[in-house]
Amino acid sequence: MKHNLIFGHKIPDTDSVCSAIVLSNLKNKLSESSEPYILGTINRETEFVLNYFDVEVPKLLNNVRLQVKDLNYEKVNPFKAHLSVFYAYYYMNENKLRTLPIVDDDNRLIGVITMKDIAMSLINIDQKTLATSLSNIVSTLNAKIITIFDEIIDGEIIVAAFYTETLRVNNTINSDSIVIVGDRYDIIEYSIEKKAKLIIITGDLDIPDSLIALAKENRVNLIISPYKTYYTTKNISLSKYVSDIMIKSPIIKFEEDDYLEECKEEIENSKHSKFPIVTRDNKYLGILSRRHLLNPAKKKVILVDHNEYGQSVDGLDEAEILEVIDHHKIGDISTSLPISFRNMPVGSTNTIIYNMYKENNINIDNKIAGLMISGILSDTLMFKSPTTTEKDKTAVEELSSILNLDVYDYSMQMFKAGTSLSGKTVEEVYYQDFKKFDIDSKKIGVSQVFTLSIDDIMNHKNDYIEFIDTSTSSKGYYLNIMAVTDIINEGSYLFYTSEKEKLVKNIFELEKIYQGVYIQKCVSRKKQIVPSIINTIQHI
Repeated sequence: MKHNLIFGHKIPDTDSVCSAIVLSNLKNKLSESSEPYILGTINRETEFVLNYFDVEVPKLLNNVRLQVKDLNYEKVNPFKAHLSVFYAYYYMNENKLRTLPIVDDDNRLIGVITMKDIAMSLINIDQKTLATSLSNIVSTLNAKIITIFDEIIDGEIIVAAFYTETLRVNNTINSDSIVIVGDRYDIIEYSIEKKAKLIIITGDLDIPDSLIALAKENRVNLIISPYKTYYTTKNISLSKYVSDIMIKSPIIKFEEDDYLEECKEEIENSKHSKFPIVTRDNKYLGILSRRHLLNPAKKKVILVDHNEYGQSVDGLDEAEILEVIDHHKIGDISTSLPISFRNMPVGSTNTIIYNMYKENNINIDNKIAGLMISGILSDTLMFKSPTTTEKDKTAVEELSSILNLDVYDYSMQMFKAGTSLSGKTVEEVYYQDFKKFDIDSKKIGVSQVFTLSIDDIMNHKNDYIEFIDTSTSSKGYYLNIMAVTDIINEGSYLFYTSEKEKLVKNIFELEKIYQGVYIQKCVSRKKQIVPSIINTIQHI
């Protein structure tokens, strides 16, 4: 069964990851099949939280572009290569199929046949020889077995329309002969004596016990068909293996993980209308028709902790957005149909989801409570952020009672784990919590680094400035700002694109401006930094 995909923004933080997990849990309890995902590598703080509450890291989601597996393609049962052309025709006719996939015993695709292939086989197939199984011949001719010694029949078809003496003189029948004959007992006896590979008696006629005994003695396969000689002769070639007429190469097929956009051109340029779908190791899955491209079933997604395309998964425009739950400013996400859009001015998306649990009377277990409280404490900086509301504090108070948790002690453990910069490069530190904004057609980047040790940044100050300047020019940004936030002292040190020093001074209304300038009580990117940037740039 297909499920909803729930995920936060591209650079996962604790609030976004925990939001995805706890919302997925809520949706599943409300019988809405859902699964949480992340769009990038989790940071150390989030890793600490998930380990602390023994929760698995969600799967990584690279994009939500339409794939072949998203289409409601036909689950046509495959056909085995050792079965007969006749049975394939019957099967296709009964099931109204135009294309039939052929697989081996491991369900790997080895060929396809169409009705046209069967029709052409009646014209082009070698009518003189036959190599197939006896069971295929029996089913094709609706025959009954009198004697059987070989399962594989390989020989030359002989229609015994001559006198016995003619056959003897010309030495027509031998051990490789497949003899089709009516009630000509003399020819049947002669064929048995010559140890013919198979004798097919037509017309549903009885034969003497003495001939049956002779056939057994000479180990000759003997069957009786209810059909007349003409029909038997005309149709016996249909008992050949399907593998003899199937198209083996080239087969236009697609893997289930192939992206639809990349398949369209090949499909549109093909003379065929049906295409097999396989797994990466060529296991057959079904048949794709051109009509499946007309109204594809999009991936169903729910966004948490963001509502802007630039912060979301690649290919979002190809997905169906079901719902958005966020606590940031309204971004540029748009939909063709009304959706549930829940945006509240609180400090954490987890606060919103906590209240959704209460609204739906869903029990909150320890793991879910632990993830929720971690998301709230992380995003509100343990209530030091100006984004903090009474709703956040109430949620933490009630969740901590479920967990019997010392909130301050746990917060310090979490922040200590999350703010450690040990072993990280300048680039890794800068992008660990980075968001891109488009303001008046200008691309703005804002990185926020929370740390309990400012010296780790200051000792490499020039490296960070150089990286910001290089990133601004090479990636087409108008302005990049890195806010290094001191959680304990509740302020931030600013580093920025050097050539935009005057602009940064105006944004933060500073008397003096220099790299690493400290701004007291500036701890929120969402409520303080970004609004100031927007207001200043819009008035340039």
